[in-house]
Amino acid sequence: MDIARGLVAIAAAIAVFTGFATGIGEGKVATQAVESVGKNPEAFDKIRTIMIMGDAISETCAIYGLLIAILLIFVFA
Repeated sequence: MDIARGLVAIAAAIAVFTGFATGIGEGKVATQAVESVGKNPEAFDKIRTIMIMGDAISETCAIYGLLIAILLIFVFA
């Protein structure tokens, strides 16, 4: 039983690791948005809206990873 709990912990850690990639992606989105606003300040509202939508969509990956990790820990462990 101890091996199974260890494997569940490893699987949960891998599932939570999706948040790492999401953070890098959101950082790149913010960087590109700031550069775009610097080049074209008149398009600030449009750039901000697209940036927020992109961040929201990419954040769902991290939320799903967290949900899977919670399920693994509390249901299968």
